[in-house]
Amino acid sequence: MISNRKLGHLEQVMEKVNSHAKTWNIVTISRIKGPLSAEIIRQALDIIQLRHTRLNSRIIYSKNGLRFQTEGTTKIPLRVVKHFHDQQWQEVVREEMNQEIDSSKCLLRAVLVNIQSDSHVNYLIITGHHAVGDGLSSIRLQSEILTYCEKIVAGDLNNSVVSLLPLPSIEELLPPETKGLKGKIVSTLFFLQVAFKKLFYPPETLNFEKYAPISKRRCDIVHRQLDQKVTQQLIHRCRQEKTTVNSALCAAMMFAVASKIKKGNRKKIRMNCLTAIDLRKRLETKINEHHMAVLVSSIMGSYTIKTNTSFWELAREVKQTIETSIQRGDIFKTILVSRHMINFCLAYPKQLAATVLLSNIGKVNIPNNYGEFELEEISFTSSQSLYAGMLTSHTATFRGKMLLNFVFSEPSISRDKMEELVNNCMLYILHVCQFKVEQNLTSV
Repeated sequence: MISNRKLGHLEQVMEKVNSHAKTWNIVTISRIKGPLSAEIIRQALDIIQLRHTRLNSRIIYSKNGLRFQTEGTTKIPLRVVKHFHDQQWQEVVREEMNQEIDSSKCLLRAVLVNIQSDSHVNYLIITGHHAVGDGLSSIRLQSEILTYCEKIVAGDLNNSVVSLLPLPSIEELLPPETKGLKGKIVSTLFFLQVAFKKLFYPPETLNFEKYAPISKRRCDIVHRQLDQKVTQQLIHRCRQEKTTVNSALCAAMMFAVASKIKKGNRKKIRMNCLTAIDLRKRLETKINEHHMAVLVSSIMGSYTIKTNTSFWELAREVKQTIETSIQRGDIFKTILVSRHMINFCLAYPKQLAATVLLSNIGKVNIPNNYGEFELEEISFTSSQSLYAGMLTSHTATFRGKMLLNFVFSEPSISRDKMEELVNNCMLYILHVCQFKVEQNLTSV
């Protein structure tokens, strides 16, 4: 199917970051048990490339701007890596996060990691251009690939592949009030409001341990997990405290940063938190859950943390801020001004975007059994070397277990400092799960 079109504004932003800031791609990691081979994966990748028009596209520069074009697109690249130890998958993820996608050829690539110490354990690592996918659609794509792997092994694969109709740009799916002259006025006022807060009420951040221009920055990852018991404790405590897991994670991240930057007898710290929001349930047009697309926005909340601010007090404030912002339609306005925000980050690389950033897709509703293959773990991350001096987490819950991928930009933050921050963040989570006491900055 040929479906060429001009990139929407948000898609253009993703390509601009990919080309100017090395990468801003979505990396999905699956731990799979079973006799998975490169031959099986190769066939599955060929099928999903036919099924998804955007995965069978490349990005070209034309006189009318950036365009998706299907003609001339290469096959999805696949490479095989053999590692002895289980945890060496993280080395591959680091490589993938720091290697830009050649969007003039293809918008997705895959790595199959065979673990030599256990011949039935494999990792499938998919890196996708952020213009054609977000965390949720990339997770579902992994499930789709494994479904085809199951059919290939069972000999139950039909010759015909039904292609999904491609989606328009996200701007076309937004509510009517975001379009035309009214949309321009609304987005301009919103951008001025954001700029005013940034200029006159700047948040405190981790700052730079060492400054490097954008082209010299690298992205790294620290992986952590909460087992089923602790994950359920966290969910239960959030219900008791009348808040959400998402808001509790934001609070833990801000507390971890606040405890790091707090000096002397200071009584308050001003911070902000950038939270990713899924738009699928908030658009008038119903979106097929299998569609590959970037259907995510974000909300920026500002908070003042005092030494006696309780953990759950902050979590409830985050929840309220997100709910209010959604009701105001800020998630749609953010899409409209995204290119201005990214242009600012690229033009002023010493400015820090936020204190913390959380992208939490919550419970992953995909199967774990695919015939001879068992999906044991699945998580995702985004290669955000552009965002220096910020604590960032990409979180998913699968089979009752929460998997957290903390990413950071080097050398603005060293690995030692990030591991200390992550450990503090996890410690706050464990404390509020296991003890019925209020946590504040002086408690941990």
